[in-house]
Amino acid sequence: MKVLYKNLKTSEIKLLMESMDDLWHLFNIIEKKDMVYATTQRREERKTDKLRPERGKKRTMRLGVEVEDIEFHEFSDRLRVHGIIKEGPQDLGSYHTFNFTEGDRVNIVKETWQGHHLKRIDEAVAATKQPMVLFLTMDYDEAEFAFLRQSGVQQVARLTSQGTGKRYKKSDGHKKKFYQEVLAILEGLMSSATPLIILGPGFAKEEFMNFGKSLKPDLFSNCALQGTGQGGMAGVHEALKEGIAPKILSNTRVAFETTVVEELLSEISKEGNYAYGHKEVENAILAGAVKTLLVTDKLVRGKKVDELLKKASEKKSEVVIINALHDSGKKLEALGGLGAVLRYRIN
Repeated sequence: MKVLYKNLKTSEIKLLMESMDDLWHLFNIIEKKDMVYATTQRREERKTDKLRPERGKKRTMRLGVEVEDIEFHEFSDRLRVHGIIKEGPQDLGSYHTFNFTEGDRVNIVKETWQGHHLKRIDEAVAATKQPMVLFLTMDYDEAEFAFLRQSGVQQVARLTSQGTGKRYKKSDGHKKKFYQEVLAILEGLMSSATPLIILGPGFAKEEFMNFGKSLKPDLFSNCALQGTGQGGMAGVHEALKEGIAPKILSNTRVAFETTVVEELLSEISKEGNYAYGHKEVENAILAGAVKTLLVTDKLVRGKKVDELLKKASEKKSEVVIINALHDSGKKLEALGGLGAVLRYRIN
């Protein structure tokens, strides 16, 4: 994401979408009642003597829309923003939908830009310079490939070895063929700059890394190994929970959200410094006891926690918006979507 214009006195920020992940960040920035301006296409209505007007050709125009609804599907390449046309050359008062994609520019005017909005923009700008992390979960029978995106973990490929099962004896030739197929998929998914994390419960991950380094050393120049109790996508979520490879994952949004949610769950498990639920969290904020406030993106978009967010900012609490779609977000949702890690324990 790139910030093209920023004027908080007029409450206007203009952004350029540079990747699919930027659309996810934009989904968490735009809210109901915001004014969104963009260049779009809309069909002209031609008046005739007929009872119904003829449909004119679509033409390019700039519209200002007051937002009523925002829609983004997980790992989608399109963000839909729907609302009423307030400014433009035609159809004022009618509805229009912007379909934002990579490369689009969008102006956003809010009544108030809160701290978490501005922080999200800063994160999106910083993330643009970072390559996506690729997970590879390995055992002798199966390999799964998944990218760690800003919005969550996206499975992109799966390879199963022929003749799987405990009763099937795997020869060196069979393993070599399987490793060659895994390596071929890796070459298509990554470059030498892509951070690679190889996971798994057995020794296949070490064997494959040595095999790959002997043939394509550049692909493994930024590679880390991690043992997990499970394979597949369950192993990826286990690794994120355990906070693996901090040098590689430290700047990724999902890893950060996973870390803060796990910190809250740890405090709960040991009856430590925590609060969850609206009333408990509100009391903790008013007492100045909240170190980190965790809120799901669903609650933020529903405007149910606006006052809490303002009070938390006034008390110098860190506010973290958690994606409700990934594993840690679902855990926070089970607590009501709202929790806090405290500076000290309160009654």
